[in-house]
Amino acid sequence: MEFSEYIKTANVEDVVLRQPLHPPGRGTLCITGHHLLFSDREEGSCRQVLLLLRNIDAIEKSVENLLTCSGLFSNAGLSQRLSGSSGTITIKCKDLRVLQLDIPGMEECLNIARSIETLSCLDSMSELYPFFYRPSNASLWDQWGLLSLERHYSQMKELHDRWRLSTVNRDFSVCPSYPQAVIVPKSTDDDMLEKVAKFRQGGRFPVLCYYHKKNGMVIMRSSQPLTGANRKRCREDEQLLQAVIDGSDKGYIIDTRSSQQALQARMTGGGLESKSCYSSWKRLQRQMERGKALQESLIKLVEACRDESNNMDRWLSKLENSKWLSHVQTALSTAGLLAECVERDGHSVLVHGSEGTDSTLLISTLAQLIMDPSCRTLEGFLTLLEREWVQAGHPFQQRCAHSAHSHARLQQESPVFLLLLDCVWQLWRQFPLALGFSEALLLRLATEAYASDYGTFLGNNQQERCTLGVKENTHCLFQALLRPRERDCYSNPLYEHTELAIWPSVHPQSLQLWRGFFLRWTPQTHHLEEAQEEIRNMVIEWGKLALSSCPAST
Repeated sequence: MEFSEYIKTANVEDVVLRQPLHPPGRGTLCITGHHLLFSDREEGSCRQVLLLLRNIDAIEKSVENLLTCSGLFSNAGLSQRLSGSSGTITIKCKDLRVLQLDIPGMEECLNIARSIETLSCLDSMSELYPFFYRPSNASLWDQWGLLSLERHYSQMKELHDRWRLSTVNRDFSVCPSYPQAVIVPKSTDDDMLEKVAKFRQGGRFPVLCYYHKKNGMVIMRSSQPLTGANRKRCREDEQLLQAVIDGSDKGYIIDTRSSQQALQARMTGGGLESKSCYSSWKRLQRQMERGKALQESLIKLVEACRDESNNMDRWLSKLENSKWLSHVQTALSTAGLLAECVERDGHSVLVHGSEGTDSTLLISTLAQLIMDPSCRTLEGFLTLLEREWVQAGHPFQQRCAHSAHSHARLQQESPVFLLLLDCVWQLWRQFPLALGFSEALLLRLATEAYASDYGTFLGNNQQERCTLGVKENTHCLFQALLRPRERDCYSNPLYEHTELAIWPSVHPQSLQLWRGFFLRWTPQTHHLEEAQEEIRNMVIEWGKLALSSCPAST
């Protein structure tokens, strides 16, 4: 496909851009296959704004005098009338920015609007910008990704006695959403895994995602069992889970659905692990919203944050009605329960909901942050995200297709990854010394998940990325974030390593709106960010002075 087919007007002069935190600017607007570029032409200004078209969630256009006198003009006169009119395009971005373009010439305005609408939602992933992005400081031959599961297993010597690395999914035929290698109990062979996969939704059989070095307990994750209305059973599934707790009196199953939802799932072929077949496992139900409910919660919250009425009662009512902070509280408390089962009670845990690709990954990630200090460094956190979200099959392409502004009918969008980042921010705020990364990293990740120059979040699973050749033809975001300049920007200068678990408070008074994200384009938040950056720079300088004044070690 030639992008030029969708660009009727490539550039327009004398356009006025209005954007948050900046005065209006007048200049030239250009549109390419992947970007909008605005260049300020006013005297003394060299400002340029480059906007990735994929970052556009919705546009609204208004034009003046559109064909109001169409009967009075010949074709030539009509063309002159259109070009003499003007239009406004309001661009609502997935990162919650709202831009306004005042474009002279109605025809030019409509052409630009059509191009944006088409190019911002291309269907073919191979046409997206990551396949064209070529930064000068990186090569396609560079290492892609941070830590493969094979390397992770080889480094975890403690696993080798009871656990093995299986490549039963080497061609993605057993489970399309799993990686090619997974860690499973040593006593289970690949034939057994194939039978278990047929008993779990989407083939997501129980696999190890975390080993707790302090006591040898593990976190497993999977999808729901397909017991159905007839309460089918799978002896291989029962044997696999028994092998997980071999030598222990019991294990826990944390189901992220309510008891009613789990029972209703039987009517559509799903279900839960029965007490009679899994007698050594105790099931804990912790309902977590997902899908449409979570997306609508985000939409309501963003709408509340854009309310300019300055009415306190209205703001508090809208914030409460969005239920976003309730979702944050539920996620953190469920993750805390999971961590408590492993860390304090000393028992292994299996986590699943229905598909095992959303809330399951959310709470397993948060629990690891709570318990494991190696996950709290900058590199450790990015490695955790790579393992628990990218490799584990979170469907980024579906969940992040739209943000909070889109007028499109909701399909499979759901801000689960954004909810994770919000929960991590709550941890970061409650434990400012315990996490080795900054809020700026969380904001960057929130933006990149919805629209990115990099290929890390492309597709819905590893199989799709292999088919597209993502590793061979795009650059890795996580590698870019660890380059020296970015590492300095995204590191926490106050970080102090601790082996202790960090138990978050989930009391309502302890949780706050993540204003750095949801109010990031307001002047008040911008001033606060400037002050925080100044403090950050002072801390870094003090650290350098302290190091230089220390006597050299002998």
